[in-house]
Amino acid sequence: MVSTSHGSPAKSLTAITVIPQFPQNPKTLILHKCKTSRDLNQVHAHLIKTRLLLNPSISENLLESAALILPNAMDYALSIFRNLEQPDALAYNIIIRSLTFKQSPLNALALFIEMVGNSALPDEFTFSSVLKACSRLRALREGEQVHAYIVKCGFKANGFVLNTLIHMYASCGELEVARQVFDDLPERNVMSWNSMMAGYVKNERWGEVVELFQRLLELDIGFDEVTLISVLTACGRVANLELGEWIGEYVRANGLKGNIAMVTTLVDMYAKCGRVDKARRIFDRMDRRDVVSWSAMISGYSQANRCREAIDLFHDMQKANVDPNEVTMVSVLYCCGVLGALDTGKWVDFYIKKKKMKLTVTLGTALIDFYAKCGCMDDSVEVFDRMPSVNVFSWTALIQGLASNGQGKRALEYFNLMQEKNIKPNDVTFIAVFSACRHAGLVNEARNLFASMSKDFGIEPRIEHYGSMVDILGRAGLIEEAYQFVRNMRIQPNAVVWRTLLASCRAMKNVEMGEEALQQIIRLETPHSGDYILLSNIYASAGRREDALRVRNQMRENRIKKVASGCSVIQLDGVIYEFFAENMVCPHSEEVYNATHDMMKQIEAAGYVPNTADGRLDAEEDDMQQTSVSHHSEKLAIAFGLIRTRPGTTLRISKNLRVCTDCHNATKMISKVFNREIIVRDWNRFHHFKEGSCSCNDYW
Repeated sequence: MVSTSHGSPAKSLTAITVIPQFPQNPKTLILHKCKTSRDLNQVHAHLIKTRLLLNPSISENLLESAALILPNAMDYALSIFRNLEQPDALAYNIIIRSLTFKQSPLNALALFIEMVGNSALPDEFTFSSVLKACSRLRALREGEQVHAYIVKCGFKANGFVLNTLIHMYASCGELEVARQVFDDLPERNVMSWNSMMAGYVKNERWGEVVELFQRLLELDIGFDEVTLISVLTACGRVANLELGEWIGEYVRANGLKGNIAMVTTLVDMYAKCGRVDKARRIFDRMDRRDVVSWSAMISGYSQANRCREAIDLFHDMQKANVDPNEVTMVSVLYCCGVLGALDTGKWVDFYIKKKKMKLTVTLGTALIDFYAKCGCMDDSVEVFDRMPSVNVFSWTALIQGLASNGQGKRALEYFNLMQEKNIKPNDVTFIAVFSACRHAGLVNEARNLFASMSKDFGIEPRIEHYGSMVDILGRAGLIEEAYQFVRNMRIQPNAVVWRTLLASCRAMKNVEMGEEALQQIIRLETPHSGDYILLSNIYASAGRREDALRVRNQMRENRIKKVASGCSVIQLDGVIYEFFAENMVCPHSEEVYNATHDMMKQIEAAGYVPNTADGRLDAEEDDMQQTSVSHHSEKLAIAFGLIRTRPGTTLRISKNLRVCTDCHNATKMISKVFNREIIVRDWNRFHHFKEGSCSCNDYW
């Protein structure tokens, strides 16, 4: 900026490139000194004036500068190209390569066809560029035609061209043809092996990647860092920890830890092989971490269901001022859904809108699922409606969300709308639809849908579909029909199906069928604690307390421990709090237990009567049983939420087990006495409590 005196306004002076004397060979000037379109215009004008533009080598330097070096100068490059009298192969190569590189592969392919029509002979660089254009377009037919022309022009033994040909066939899904080209290579170098492995990676043929690498080692052929990244990626997908660790040791021994892509892939491999802590140690030792590194580690925690650690690491990523990408967002949204962390997930949605990120099918579906798992179905539908394109997974996520939130009939309406849009449901869609029927008691609809699966959609029912039907019938009290359904299944019922029937027996207090169901489970597999607890609860609900205690004692004698204890989670002001049933060392324990005691007293005064059948069986006195049920984890979480939030604030609780009858009755009363909406997500569905009633209509 230059200021003038005597009060005249300051003017911004733009630097102008000055050419004191135009060199005889202007290549260096054109390719290295031209930094802007203005520079290029000056040089171009001089070349026209001096007729040096007629010299092919000089005109191609100008073309290369415009097409490949300067940003946003493609139209200028094309205008130069169109004014060349007889462009040779090099001129065509520059433009074809630039069009391919700048996301115009269709125009690159059209220019190649024009080149052939103008009898300009292509070289190996032409074929490489045009094959890359075919790869991006997945234009198999055109790629095959280029392949034929390669043979005609005598390049069938050119390794550079054939490596690109392997990539083209692999990108078009023709892996067998790509492998045939690879196997027929007269000489295979590292680039050839990398091309074939990259093809397998692109098509998620992980086993073949590992097999090819092992063959490469047997042949004692060298490899490079590109090879190792492909193989590490495959090791993570097939859980080949042994080979992955060998590569990890090779990376350490050969000083390759400076390669951020390599180390990131190593982190991803360890995480996917279940060695999440090892992955974190490598991550923490990285000198530089880009968005891919952060995303790999967050995804590793997500896949290991260590969701709190994933969210904590995401917050660290924000503090490090690293902008998340789609992969980060999908992992974080999954974890927010698992934890019911609505505030964090909403921030992700806000960020997507603020940054105008493309709402892809994957990202949009993750958002739909997140909002559904937080009980916000209006938000789920809003995301679905604003997605530019949806697929069967998006529809299924929405239908499942509606089903889990007690909107079964609305879920079936979307299922019908899905068919009107000519989106064919898959087997997972039917699991979602049966879930809708289960939670809404739509028995006839479920029967009809089960029959139509194979008849109308050609989908053979899997064990999960049979299990869903058993659950639907059992919940509706049709226990005999459910039992006959199991007996008449076309496939052998597994322990899960019998366990579903066992759970239905509790509501109906059907002791004999419950006993048979447990015997069938024992016949098929080693039963776990939940099976014995279910039968014990059936005895207890039928008034057979001694039998219930006998089953519990049998568990102790067989050293079968109760694995899952009740755990409830609530997020307040971005912080996630966990509460466990009757755990006196929970966060703020004295405050929580005092608040719980006061809360229970208030709802008892309003008419709540504890259901002591849901207390511990070893709590023999009535007051002990009453204390036991009052210390269930969701009651602790709700009490904490009541004292830590303003009146009228909606409370959102996530629980790892099914809500018991007493907690369900108590929460209805809490919502009325404290005038709060309380949304509880258990392992099976959502309960929206408001003004003394629940969205499930006491059907869960």
